[in-house]
Amino acid sequence: MKSVPSRAWVFGMKKRSTRPSGLVPLLLLLALPTAVKAQFDYAINDGTITITRYTGPGGAVVVPSTLDGLPVTSIGGFGQCHSLTSVTIPNSVRSIEQGAFFYCTSLTSVTIGNSVTNIGQEAFEYCTSLASVTIPNSVTSIGDDAFYDCANLASVTIPNSVTSVGDGAFYSCTSLASVTIGNGLTSVGDEAFSQCWGLTSVTIGNSVTNIGQEAFEYCTSLASVTIPNGVTSIGDNAFCQCWALTTVTIGNGVASIGGAAFADCLRLASVTVPNSVTSMGDGAFYGCASLTSATIGDSVTSIGDDAFYDCANLASVIIPNSVTSIGDNAFYNCTSLASVTIGNGVTSIGDAAFAGCYSLEVVYFLGNAPSVGASVFNGDNHATVYHLPGTSGWWPFFAGLPTALWNPPPPLAPIPLHVQKVYVPGVGELLVLTWTNSSFSLQAAPGASGTYTNIPAATSPYAVPATGRQQYFRLLAN
Repeated sequence: MKSVPSRAWVFGMKKRSTRPSGLVPLLLLLALPTAVKAQFDYAINDGTITITRYTGPGGAVVVPSTLDGLPVTSIGGFGQCHSLTSVTIPNSVRSIEQGAFFYCTSLTSVTIGNSVTNIGQEAFEYCTSLASVTIPNSVTSIGDDAFYDCANLASVTIPNSVTSVGDGAFYSCTSLASVTIGNGLTSVGDEAFSQCWGLTSVTIGNSVTNIGQEAFEYCTSLASVTIPNGVTSIGDNAFCQCWALTTVTIGNGVASIGGAAFADCLRLASVTVPNSVTSMGDGAFYGCASLTSATIGDSVTSIGDDAFYDCANLASVIIPNSVTSIGDNAFYNCTSLASVTIGNGVTSIGDAAFAGCYSLEVVYFLGNAPSVGASVFNGDNHATVYHLPGTSGWWPFFAGLPTALWNPPPPLAPIPLHVQKVYVPGVGELLVLTWTNSSFSLQAAPGASGTYTNIPAATSPYAVPATGRQQYFRLLAN
């Protein structure tokens, strides 16, 4: 949490002018209404006004569009005006300067003119009463910490015109419930929405390519998120400790998932890492205690240290052939993990990678025996390592576990078996089984636990009586 810095520099600014001293500035001052002169210090640059200091009584303030006939194009200097309750910024203004309304704790509403292109760093930082703000379509940039700790801000829509949202822009906006990010933005800054505890909904625009470090960290009410296909990188801790997050959809353009990106998302039930991902950082899904299913895409080359550490409900995992290394403690203390399949590209497994997986029964290796660190299967007292015929490096024991030769059956058909009940006059009710791939054979078994055998010459469609003894059917690759 940032400490409240001094803004003495705001109040120390004096009226400056780039015009030559003499008669013209004097005439301008004489023409300026007394009430306006008393409330604003300003500088004149190239025929435009920059307000540098506000000295008025506060309340509801309407910033003038002109002063002495010159347009007001930039605004600052309202910092720590605790009596300010609302402000209307005219269409003449193009820039809201750094710290312009810093620590205006009574400010409840802001109307921003439709010519503003820049909302500067810390522009509304610590405006703790600010409940709503409309960002016009003219804005292209929102600076670092621009709305930092605006604790009452309830919603925000970032229009398509915005191309940059700075680090910490909406940090600790604890009442912020929904965010819509327009299609102009390419990068969500580090900590941009971190610690927005009330955030339940976020829509990320299709042009976003990068989600920064800790961008949504500690958004403890966020229940679901869809990361669009345009995103290529998810930063470290980006969604760390989003405790309510149950579902996440990772777009198929993502190439890297940062360290601890989804760590301690305690309710996350399943995740699919798409085939586009090549790098998965340390602790990416650390402590996701409700995770029961994790599908790892076939382009991932390494699984980082602690990647699935303490995912206590993860039941099985298949590590694709693209993976060459499994890091230290990668699946440590996954106490429900019963089955692991390790692809033929793995050459090294780190220390304690599967230690404390007390339910582990089978570890299937598709390739040669990899090098292993210490205590890889420590505590996994009921597991057996299986390896394929023709692979090398295997001994009666591997990393402390017994080994056995593995002759897997052909895979079950990845195609559906359709069943329809029909009535044929003179015959009665029939079950008609259909399937679309002739390279699969139809098998039948007398019960759910019975032995399946091929049905000779069975082709689609295949009909059997709908009454009589119970039978079970399946398709199996030839």
